[in-house]
Amino acid sequence: MKLERKYFLLGIWMAMIAGWMSCNHPPTPRPRGYFRIDLPEKKYQLFDKPGYPYTFEYPVYANIVKDTVFFDTVPENPYWINIVFPGLNGKIYLTYKIISKKQPLQTLLNQVFEMTDKHDYKADYRDEIRIHTPYHVDGIFFSLGGDVASAKQFFVTDSTRHFLRGALYFYAVPNADSLAPVNQFVEKDMWHLIHTLRWR
Repeated sequence: MKLERKYFLLGIWMAMIAGWMSCNHPPTPRPRGYFRIDLPEKKYQLFDKPGYPYTFEYPVYANIVKDTVFFDTVPENPYWINIVFPGLNGKIYLTYKIISKKQPLQTLLNQVFEMTDKHDYKADYRDEIRIHTPYHVDGIFFSLGGDVASAKQFFVTDSTRHFLRGALYFYAVPNADSLAPVNQFVEKDMWHLIHTLRWR
């Protein structure tokens, strides 16, 4: 009985020493974790609706919806569409404009840069990547870092008639860390759209 009591007291004493020693180490914060997002397999289909001034390939896990509202007004032409990603809670807004005397190319370029500049106050950085394909598709792809509302944007044009702008948004609080996987995933789809884009 005395021997059992001796071992019992020794066990308590050792536990106290271990507890005391662990208190001498500062606590280490655990890294923040985010929910795992299951990303679908990359596969594309052709958007080739009659009457539209462009065609391109878009993901099979996305839907195309005609844009009917622009800040409580009607879009200026019927070729504004959205590529909706239901499984990712995101959307690429595509706005098409016709270059004309009323809307010269320089005016459209100024508007794009003004819209992108609005995100700069939240952005950590902004990369501008030139776009050039053999199909008269030229423009700039904007990649913004930080907690911005739209981290991936682009515009493309043939510089004489067609002008198309795309902006990716997610229905979530802007958080660069948690949105990084889906931003990178959909960015590849945006580049695929650009490289398969054809004007009519």
